[in-house]
Amino acid sequence: MFKLSSSNKYISLKTPKYFFRVGGSVSNDIHPANDEISQLRELLTIRFSSEELKALSEALSDMHNEVVAYTFIDDDCLFCNEAVKLMNTISRASPQHNNEKLLKHVVIHKSGHRELFERLNIERVPTIILLNGAIRYIGVPAGEEIRGLVETIIRISTGETGLSRNVIRKLESIDCNVKIRVIVTPLCPYCPYAVLLANMIALEDFKAGRRNITIEIVEAFENPDIADSYGITNVPAIIINDSLAYVGVPYEDEFVEMMRSTCRKL
Repeated sequence: MFKLSSSNKYISLKTPKYFFRVGGSVSNDIHPANDEISQLRELLTIRFSSEELKALSEALSDMHNEVVAYTFIDDDCLFCNEAVKLMNTISRASPQHNNEKLLKHVVIHKSGHRELFERLNIERVPTIILLNGAIRYIGVPAGEEIRGLVETIIRISTGETGLSRNVIRKLESIDCNVKIRVIVTPLCPYCPYAVLLANMIALEDFKAGRRNITIEIVEAFENPDIADSYGITNVPAIIINDSLAYVGVPYEDEFVEMMRSTCRKL
């Protein structure tokens, strides 16, 4: 239920059939027909059935090492409670080692940590950070996005990205700072695959000690101004250094080539 592949232990980032090729776009309008707050709140409310909690625990049993997640919140925030609830639920479902959960969740409120917000450039809440800020979720990763988040946590814990050796070699040639935004919605079934691929690229870069690549996963219903600023009407949409690069889910080699092309233009 929380795995991105029903047949393999992990989704293979080298297997094209798992990348729902969409011919450049996905028919998933980012603007709800009715934008009332009550409907958005219902969409982003975090609920797990007993069966889902069991499946979540089974998925997270593959974790090997501790992962630390930080959730940044503030008082004037409609959905911060849901972000905290989601991360607390995943943390409780994670395995224990030495009586400590392998997913450590830290909640940081702006009122007592304004300098930290400024230093980490936290401009919106809720923001969830992994890999010391190399991966950021802007908004609640609810609905379909939970699967990609869980898989990302597992892979950070194991250190296995699933990227091909060829792609890993190409990542070594990226010598500029690359900021990638993946625009998503909770209703999009394709978005977790684009997010997972982006996150694994960031993880591989992080493991190599380069720290050139940062990923922001932007939930569009909560942040429509960001989506509108790029003229986005379909998701997933991939923004590289503030330019719309791709709509849909690219193959991993295409993704890296787009990044390399961006660096060559600088």
